[in-house]
Amino acid sequence: MSTNKIATSAVRAGINTDEHHGAVVAPIHLSSTYSLKGFNEKREFDYSRTGNPTRATFAEVIAELEQGAVGIVTSTGMAAVHLICQLLSMDDTVVIPHDCYGGSYRLFTHLAKRGQFKLIVVDQNDSAALTKALANNPKLVLVETPSNPLLRIVDIAEVTKACHEAGALVAVDNTFLSPALQQPLLLGADIVFHSTTKYINGHSDVVGGVLVTKDKALGEELAWWANCIGITGSAFDSFLALRGLKTLPVRMKQHQENAEKVAAFLKNHSAISSVYFPGFEDHPGHDIAKQQQAGFGSMLSFEINGGVEAVKKLFANLKLFTLAQSLGGVESLISHPSTMTHAGMEIEAQLEAGITQSLVRISVGIEDIDDIIADLNHGLAVSQQQ
Repeated sequence: MSTNKIATSAVRAGINTDEHHGAVVAPIHLSSTYSLKGFNEKREFDYSRTGNPTRATFAEVIAELEQGAVGIVTSTGMAAVHLICQLLSMDDTVVIPHDCYGGSYRLFTHLAKRGQFKLIVVDQNDSAALTKALANNPKLVLVETPSNPLLRIVDIAEVTKACHEAGALVAVDNTFLSPALQQPLLLGADIVFHSTTKYINGHSDVVGGVLVTKDKALGEELAWWANCIGITGSAFDSFLALRGLKTLPVRMKQHQENAEKVAAFLKNHSAISSVYFPGFEDHPGHDIAKQQQAGFGSMLSFEINGGVEAVKKLFANLKLFTLAQSLGGVESLISHPSTMTHAGMEIEAQLEAGITQSLVRISVGIEDIDDIIADLNHGLAVSQQQ
């Protein structure tokens, strides 16, 4: 484990590692295959699905930032989630949160329907319900905190302790915060994963994922499976993500500063009935978030008065915010979870998770805060017109 601070490790990722030409920035290696020294004499890399120098550098620095043993770079964030599923057999039980990302919900529910494992969906903030679920001795428990899209907070240390007592591995989705703001492995988790498409890359020009394990043997097992099923990330995407990673701490600082001001603006706006943001002292998970996070992030969601028709008017009258899926880029994005990020969930499951038709999610970018608020203010004003 590195003794460097997060900002130093992020900036120095791959710097001065080129032993051949002395390139300051880690070079990109696009070769699909590598020569052997001789008969049955492999070098460190032999085929890029199995191992690639650029991808290896990216994996090592993410493992360092998460304080883990092994990092595995995948082609997408969902590929990282699917990779975890390779640890499971048909007799195993998996517990997932009822309010997790729609793509994760869709994957686990559909694999369970095919009989690949048994599944329990539970509100992890309901201690009685979680205890009941853990009584089934699950093999794996998925944790997502803050949750997508309602920003609920789960006490990672407390939940992990209970899961380990039940014999379960714990995998935490850390996409909303990045290792700059939260390090689940230090709180007891066994696996942490990200969609690197989001804050880690930060520029909306890469689709990728990464998984880090606390235990080396577990990481090696998952790395074997990543190669076996062919979901490892490309060299070019790893190169771009490494570039984006270097500015992660400074980007997150500006993201958060803007998000706090946007959240305060929305909380006092007549068009808004509820704002979900862990930075508010009256947020149910505020105190836990303060304990386990280095900041509150820049994701928030809100309920708009007027239902889905008001949502449509809002979206149609924004110029700075882009109506698009994803999050974590330098630009501000806005979305309708029910029909976009969580469309893979049945309506009944959405409502159970608290996702309504009037719910809007925003990823606050790093544009000038006055421009961000002016755009929202205009759109919200029009949304309430009859």
